[in-house]
Amino acid sequence: MAPFLAPLIEGLLTSGGLIIAIGAQNAFVLRQGLMKHQVFLTALFCFISDSSLILLGVGGFGSLVTTSPILLQMAKWGGTIFLFWYGLRSFRSACKNQTLNLTKPKGPAKPSLKETFFILLAVSFLNPHVYLDTVVLIGSVGAQFEIHERPYFALGAIISSCIWFFGLSYGARMLGPVFEDPKAWKILDILVGSIMWCIALFIAFGNSL
Repeated sequence: MAPFLAPLIEGLLTSGGLIIAIGAQNAFVLRQGLMKHQVFLTALFCFISDSSLILLGVGGFGSLVTTSPILLQMAKWGGTIFLFWYGLRSFRSACKNQTLNLTKPKGPAKPSLKETFFILLAVSFLNPHVYLDTVVLIGSVGAQFEIHERPYFALGAIISSCIWFFGLSYGARMLGPVFEDPKAWKILDILVGSIMWCIALFIAFGNSL
């Protein structure tokens, strides 16, 4: 086996195992893919932001986030407020009759480019779990390799991120027929809203729950 394969594969598997978990970012990417709305830009933004944080983590900046009380508090309450708002938005959306059939007057609400960018910034950088997964955890695993092996580990993690976000964005289209039924949108929105509020509660009160 080539010497670079071990760190490459471990980076691929480590990132893949962490990124698959359902969260605010993945939920938004899935919704954009289902609506076939700004799919490429959404996937590209998430991939670039995730890759940047992975590089920071493998580069040794994970300790900056975990040792700065100010950064931790900003991430904690900023993430809590945003996730509560996004969850409320999803519950309100569940009260509407939505469908993927574009010939019908009531389709799923599509955010503008500006709103999409704002939401992507928030789901990518206001959730402390994002830093825990990419900067801290992936950075910690990468630190176990020799310095000359770490770039291969980071490359593997970045490849995994690319496969996941573009796969989720474009693969969501296969679920299109399911979401022609308004009930499917209601279920998705209620599920997403519940996940957002659970994450918000965990972020805000995780240490005391």
